[in-house]
Amino acid sequence: MAITMPHDLEAWLGQLTLHLRQFPINNLNLPTLSLPLPLPSSVLTGIILGALLLFFTITNSRETPLRYSVPPPKLPEETKILENPSIKAAGTTAIQCYAPATGQFLGFVNPSTPAGLDRAIAQAAAAQEKWAQTSFAERRRVLRSMLRHVLDNQEQICRVSSLDSGKTMVDAQLGEIMMTAEKLQWTIKHGEKALRPDRRPTNLLLSYKRGTVYYEPLGVVAALVSWNYPFHNLMGPIISSIFAGNGVVVKVSEQTCWSAAYYTSIARGALVAHGHDPALVQSVVCWPQTAAHLTSHPGIAHVTFIGSRPVCHAVAASAARSLTPVVAELGGKDAAMVLDSAARDLPRIAEILLRGTFQASGQNCIGIERIIATPKVYDRLVALLTPRVRALRLGLDKDVGAMVSDASFTRLEGLVADAVASGAKLLAGGKRYVHPDHPSGFYFTPTLLADVTPDMAIANEECFGPIMIVLRAPDSSASSVLSLANAPAFGLGASVYGSDSDPTLRAIVRGIRAGGVAVNDFAVFYAIQLPFGGVGGSGYGRFAGEEGLRGLCNVKSVCEDRFGFLGVRTAIPAPARYPVADQEKGWRFTRGVVGIGYGITLVEKVWAVLDVLRNL
Repeated sequence: MAITMPHDLEAWLGQLTLHLRQFPINNLNLPTLSLPLPLPSSVLTGIILGALLLFFTITNSRETPLRYSVPPPKLPEETKILENPSIKAAGTTAIQCYAPATGQFLGFVNPSTPAGLDRAIAQAAAAQEKWAQTSFAERRRVLRSMLRHVLDNQEQICRVSSLDSGKTMVDAQLGEIMMTAEKLQWTIKHGEKALRPDRRPTNLLLSYKRGTVYYEPLGVVAALVSWNYPFHNLMGPIISSIFAGNGVVVKVSEQTCWSAAYYTSIARGALVAHGHDPALVQSVVCWPQTAAHLTSHPGIAHVTFIGSRPVCHAVAASAARSLTPVVAELGGKDAAMVLDSAARDLPRIAEILLRGTFQASGQNCIGIERIIATPKVYDRLVALLTPRVRALRLGLDKDVGAMVSDASFTRLEGLVADAVASGAKLLAGGKRYVHPDHPSGFYFTPTLLADVTPDMAIANEECFGPIMIVLRAPDSSASSVLSLANAPAFGLGASVYGSDSDPTLRAIVRGIRAGGVAVNDFAVFYAIQLPFGGVGGSGYGRFAGEEGLRGLCNVKSVCEDRFGFLGVRTAIPAPARYPVADQEKGWRFTRGVVGIGYGITLVEKVWAVLDVLRNL
């Protein structure tokens, strides 16, 4: 009897076979398994990998997502290159949008007014009343269709991001698509568990009670997001907010507002496909002087802010007027610490350091801002990195893309010059770059500074650009490395590289002042949706993961009778009833109640029972 393989499965297996042929299985040093079949270990490993992929594909596809279409943003019919690109244009209050990599004019976007913000909040609030009654299953269906759309249209999404923010397609794929797909998948798989009513323990005195924590929608929440990842930074708050049952208003940056309407339509399209009101999701853009109307609005229940410290001061002060809670993520000066025990792994580590520093042209909240190397590996690491940084090419079709504007160029050049004057070695770059094909684009040469010391400004200020700096630890001890790593006021992320059995590595993981630590890798704590945020100058609060979802909820504590149907309920005993007949007797009685509940020894509890009985 011939077995006919379904077409989809056949196609999937064909693609998997192609990937496995290209996969370096033989380099994994996997143990050879002794089986009665004459199968090479590489083939066996391929079968195992294939089975796992097939299993997770099937188990993640119990419900078929709905497909929907969203038109891409329109470009002007005539291509126009701006001589001096800027978001402000003479003769108009509209925001001028341009491509940072080329200077191409993309169009104008009208900024929201206070009245426009009022309308957006009111529309989201009206839609949220009904949305709050939806089940987790209904919300998952919306997110699953959204994920389907992102995967189906990832090239279009990346091209729009590349055009609006200046990043390469590879950087857009990693930062925009992969991170958004992960957030969607994590929320689909684990979101309900995080928000399901949570039973809590009681105590001896109240053992007849039942305690439960409920995570209920707040209403309408707001997010003010940065420009470095226009798709992911917009979609992230939307995904968490609507899954928690809220409406959401996202204020996008003026620097990348051209793509916002398109990206918002992706989220709204999933809602429409499942019969829900798209007004639940709102995106707005406004000039800074108008933003306070949003952050202090009485209709906003929570604010997530992603941006700089100076702007956060204004946001927090504004939100304080309406006592609106704020989660703030303010960037960092993330350290990558390379230990002596990493000596054999330096080529792999160098690749990670390059990606962690130069992705998105260094405009990465958790990008590597400092490399701290111990004496044994310092010289070899610098020798590995120097030719690689010098070889990096600028351009959307090359290695490193553009920066979003030239606003920081003078500051970056000044930091580099100050470091060199103080003894640092400039091994590559250090200045702005005029692209021969795109002279109106905003490019900064990939920069490498060695022998940087902790007293230099560049070792303490966030660069947020394509600048790699290397510091030499005084010695190989954890305390020595941590003295450098913890010196700046920031504390967002960090990474440490060394042997898994190295006690120095473990001491550094425990001692680093940061919200997240990646061991022998870069920023992966965000890639698996662990709670994300910083300490100190990097902000406060967390988004992502269970903590992030719960932070967008009213955490309601409910205590009720466990055996109420049997008439077991709280009754106020006579010595404590008003009017209190005898304070001394009442005090001894209540002392006995406390002793029963909290006495440490059995003897104490026995005396407490006697106290109660004698003073009834």
